[in-house]
Amino acid sequence: MTLAQEPTSLQFECETGNYHTFCPISCVAWLYQKIEDSFFLVIGTKTCGYFLQNAMGVMIFAEPRYAMAELEEGDISAQLNDYEELKRLCLQIKRDRNPSVIVWIGTCTTEIIKMDLEGLAPKLEAEIGIPIVTARANGLDYAFTQGEDTVLAAMAHKCPKNVQQEEEKEERNAIHKLLNFGRKKEDIKQEESEYQDHPPLVLFGSLPDPVVTNLTLELKKQGVKISGWLPSKRYTELPVIDEGYYVSGVNPFLSRTATTLMRRRKCKLIGAPFPIGPDGTRAWIEKICSVFNIEPQGLEEREAKIWESLEDYIKLIRGKSVFFMGDNLLEVSLARFLIRCGMTCPEIGIPYMDKRYQKAELDFLEKTCNEMGVPVPKIVEKPDNYNQIQRIYELKPDLVITGMAHANPLEARGINTKWSVEFTFAQIHGFTNARDILELATRPLRRNNNLKELGWEKLVKEEAKI
Repeated sequence: MTLAQEPTSLQFECETGNYHTFCPISCVAWLYQKIEDSFFLVIGTKTCGYFLQNAMGVMIFAEPRYAMAELEEGDISAQLNDYEELKRLCLQIKRDRNPSVIVWIGTCTTEIIKMDLEGLAPKLEAEIGIPIVTARANGLDYAFTQGEDTVLAAMAHKCPKNVQQEEEKEERNAIHKLLNFGRKKEDIKQEESEYQDHPPLVLFGSLPDPVVTNLTLELKKQGVKISGWLPSKRYTELPVIDEGYYVSGVNPFLSRTATTLMRRRKCKLIGAPFPIGPDGTRAWIEKICSVFNIEPQGLEEREAKIWESLEDYIKLIRGKSVFFMGDNLLEVSLARFLIRCGMTCPEIGIPYMDKRYQKAELDFLEKTCNEMGVPVPKIVEKPDNYNQIQRIYELKPDLVITGMAHANPLEARGINTKWSVEFTFAQIHGFTNARDILELATRPLRRNNNLKELGWEKLVKEEAKI
C-alpha cells in the first residue's frame, strides 16, 4: 500500500471542449471607453442586442460609442446586399459621430452565414474615408476576454511602420504640444536622458489610464522607456510597430495578438509573468530589464512594502482554499497571487490555455507553490461544469471564483462565491492595485464573518417571518 503523493509539477486536463463563459462581444464595454475616437458596430441578431443591453446597462448615463447592426431574416437568407446595408449604417455613423475608426465586431451569426466582413471592409473603407477594423468576437470560437484579443490582433495590422512619419505626426499632435507647453527643451532632453539605451518596447493590452500611467512610471524608474501602447487612447495615435521591436503583453488572454505581432510584424515577444499582484509585477519588470541588460533597482524593497500593507487582508485568507471554475482567462495569474498570499488551490478551471504564451506565468505558479510548500493545482481546460461541481462538493473549498451563471446556485448550497467578471473590470495590475484584488477576493468571507457576529441565523428567521 502506498501513500498518495501531493503533486509538485503542473498537471493539465481537457474535459468537454465547450466554453462556459460570458460572451466575447462584451469586450466592446471596455474597448469603446479606452479608444476614445472609435465607434464599435456589433453585427448580429436581436439576441446579441439583448445581451449588450443587459451587460452594459450600467453605462446608460454615459454616451455610448457602439451600436448593433441587427441581422433580419432577409440578411440571413442572403436576400439583401450586405455591402449596401453596411455602407448605409457606416455613413450614418460617420454623419452622426465622425469617429477616427469603425470597428466591426462579428458574432456567431456572421460566422454561420459566412459573411465576408474582411472582404467588404477594405472596399467600404476606401469609399467612406474612415478606417474599418474587422474583428471576429463570436462565442463559437472564443472565450469571454478573447474578444479583446481579436480586436487588438486586427488593430495591430493598422499600426504604422515608418518611424520618421510617426515622429513628424507626433510633432504636429496638439496633445503632444500641450503636454510640453511651458517646458524648456533642456528639461525635455534631461527627462530623455533618464532612460537607458535599449530597443523600442511596445506594451499591448487594454488597461484603464491610471494603470497605464502607473506601469509606465514603474518601468521609467528602471530606465525603461515605453514606445507605445496597443491600444492607445486614440486610434490616430497607434504606436509604431516595426521589425525588431520588442513587445510584452499585460494580460494572459492576448495570445492571438502576441502571435500576430511576432509573425506579421516580426516583433520579439518578452515572455514574462503578468503584472498582477506584487510578485507578478516585480517578475514582469525584472524580465523586461533582463532582456535589455538593465540591473533593476529597489524592486525587492518595493514588493516587501506592498506585502506589508496587505497583511490585514492576507490574515483573512491565509490557510484557506480557493477553487477556480474558469471564465476570464485570468485564473492562473490570480491563483498564483492568492497562493503567494497563503491560500491553497486544488483546481484551476480555464476556458482556453495557450501554454506557449503563458509559459512564464505557469513556471512562476509552479515555483510559487513549491516555495509556499503547497500542492500544485491541477489545470483543467474547458472544464465540464457538472464534474466540477461534484469536485467542489468533495473538496469543500472556502471560496469558489466562478462565472455569474453558477454563483447563486452555489451560494444556495452554502458555498462562498465571487464573480470572476468583477476581476475583469477591476484595476488589478501593478504594485498599487494588489489591494483591490484582495478586496474582491475577501468580500464574501468578510460578509460571512459579519453575519456571524450579528447572529445571522436570527436575521434569516426574522426575514422569513416578514
